[in-house]
Amino acid sequence: MRPLFCVLAFACASPALALEPKDVWLVVNKNVPASREVTDHYIAKRGVPKGNVVELDLPKGEDISRADYDTKLAAPLRAALKEHKDKVKVLVTTYGVPLRVGQQLPNEDEKLALAKLRPELAELRKKLADLREKKSDAKDIADLQRQVQGLEGRERVLTHAESQASVDSELMLLWWEKYGLVRWVSNPLSTRAPETYRKESAPVVLVSRLDGPTVEIAKRLVDDAIATEKAGLKGKVVIDARGIKFDPKNEPSGTGYAGYDESMREAAALLEKAGLTVELDDKPEVLKPGAAKDVALYCGWYSHANFVDCCEYARGAVAWHLASSEAVTLRNGESKVWCPNLLKKGVCATLGPVAEPYTVGFPKPAEFFGLLATGEYTLVECYGRSMLFCSWMTVLVGDPLYNPYKGAGKLKASDVH
Repeated sequence: MRPLFCVLAFACASPALALEPKDVWLVVNKNVPASREVTDHYIAKRGVPKGNVVELDLPKGEDISRADYDTKLAAPLRAALKEHKDKVKVLVTTYGVPLRVGQQLPNEDEKLALAKLRPELAELRKKLADLREKKSDAKDIADLQRQVQGLEGRERVLTHAESQASVDSELMLLWWEKYGLVRWVSNPLSTRAPETYRKESAPVVLVSRLDGPTVEIAKRLVDDAIATEKAGLKGKVVIDARGIKFDPKNEPSGTGYAGYDESMREAAALLEKAGLTVELDDKPEVLKPGAAKDVALYCGWYSHANFVDCCEYARGAVAWHLASSEAVTLRNGESKVWCPNLLKKGVCATLGPVAEPYTVGFPKPAEFFGLLATGEYTLVECYGRSMLFCSWMTVLVGDPLYNPYKGAGKLKASDVH
């Protein structure tokens, strides 16, 4: 697993990629006709070269096993794009392509190691419980606890605990020959990535998804993005923070609850300074249904797997809710998680996790929305620059080339960093 660089100062951001339609390649599930339908719509609307398409034999559902991901998705995609490696800047997964990769299973050597480790771990846990019950010497308890934690860490490695991920986050590392499947891999594209790490890393691909509860919604994401770019994104900013006091002494990395709540307030202040109309709610309760109208940008938390219809959204709106499972499905229109419901409500782009991401698995709101408001970066670049991790849980839904403030930027990149 690569190092986490959350506590580091911002590195100098690399130059904008100046993404064009020719830089975009689309991934199609040939077993889902609608996948090709969405792809053809995008090609027609954005002028992506017709040859920038890879059709794969994939499962029809939203889940794919790790073995099938390796053999049916990543490997054939890598082979198909090998001759175009330097040209593939963005991948778009289309409606019908699986959403979530399952956990890596232990191999035979790992199974043997686990068979040996687990009885030892069970015995140490029993001894630790006995020491605590007898109120033994604190040093003895601490020493034994460290041994237990060491074996538990080894068990997590051998079982590949938390090795599941979103397909799209995994695809960011398409060109990486080998990387650990224990939680995440630090994202070299992040503005927080040290320059040395960025230079020594293999190329990273930007990834977004055209998906949703219906094929029509998936295609609308494209239509709304193009229409909004012509007219400009109009509407207010709504930020629903929770009033959690942030003390950098207690949370120097800024990646806990307080740090993210502070970033929501920072986003509100930054966008208000940029001249946008901002409504900030800094109370613990989630906004009530119907709380705001004509909303262009929304970010809030924390109503877990319980969508609240708090806003009416302007065409082209970008909106997401920070909570643990808000993209466990995109296609189930009856689900109560936020991502599919935001798409049903008409937003043009959203993001969310396919499983528990921890707060640090989300972009910082001030960074993501701040970069978007500059008009210097497309949607997928804002996401790629503000995400700390690849091979993790979050997925971006929307036209990767969408730039709602193109030619009418409200901020400069230096204002955000």
